[in-house]
Amino acid sequence: MRTPPPSDDYARGRRDGLRLALAILAVEEAKWAALLGESPSWRTNATREVRYKTLQVAQTRVQTALNRLTPKGEAAAIDAELAAALDKLGL
Repeated sequence: MRTPPPSDDYARGRRDGLRLALAILAVEEAKWAALLGESPSWRTNATREVRYKTLQVAQTRVQTALNRLTPKGEAAAIDAELAAALDKLGL
């Protein structure tokens, strides 16, 4: 017995959540990019580089998950959906 596919609202909510996660990761990545190599301590600089790389990997993984959840061939609908989500967030 197969389970029914998730509703459109549920799927849209999942994609919105992933987009929000991407936005948060982008802000954090920018913060750490500005701090790279700024400390006189090599250990602090190494830690910052690891954090920066971790954020890049996380962004890639979240983007991959978002791409897998995005319906194929509906680029225009997704653009409209993204615009609506950004309006809802006030961005």
